[in-house]
Amino acid sequence: MDLKGKHVAVLVENLYEDLELWYPVLRFREAGAEVTIVGAGAHTYSSKHGYEAKADRSAEQVDVAGIDAVVIPGGYAPDRMRVHKPMVDLVRETHRRGKVVAAICHGGWMLASADILKGKRVTGYIAIKDDLVHAGATYEDSEVVRDGNLITSRKPGDLPAFCRTILQALSEARGRAGKRTAA
Repeated sequence: MDLKGKHVAVLVENLYEDLELWYPVLRFREAGAEVTIVGAGAHTYSSKHGYEAKADRSAEQVDVAGIDAVVIPGGYAPDRMRVHKPMVDLVRETHRRGKVVAAICHGGWMLASADILKGKRVTGYIAIKDDLVHAGATYEDSEVVRDGNLITSRKPGDLPAFCRTILQALSEARGRAGKRTAA
């Protein structure tokens, strides 16, 4: 799938799950998308296993109008992300504009903090099921759940389905944009 012209923001904080950050970053770059790693500040973060990721920009520096999707990896990073208002605001505003918002594992904590789960079908790591339900979502134990522009998965083993679904959603958005232009 060709994602040339698409811009994906992948969020980062300390204690991120290695695969849940790097697999999407590399997969979307491979597909031709511009990928920006976004942190609370533009500095280096350490994963659960000590692997470092340097944020390209802080959440305050990201213009939602210029991105097509936000991806939230899991690990314990989302618990740290959600105390940074600009990161939560970025997720909320991306969703409000109908763009793709995707979260895997504990990433659902950010969706709850952004208050975008009411009436949505989602999945996530089983330990946060209650948090998702209390935020108004219907929990499904599936490798990937897509509800409109919201895409969620449970764990690293679900990454192939998670990324395929995000790629499909971004491809559909390109098709809709092309139809608007042709009209």
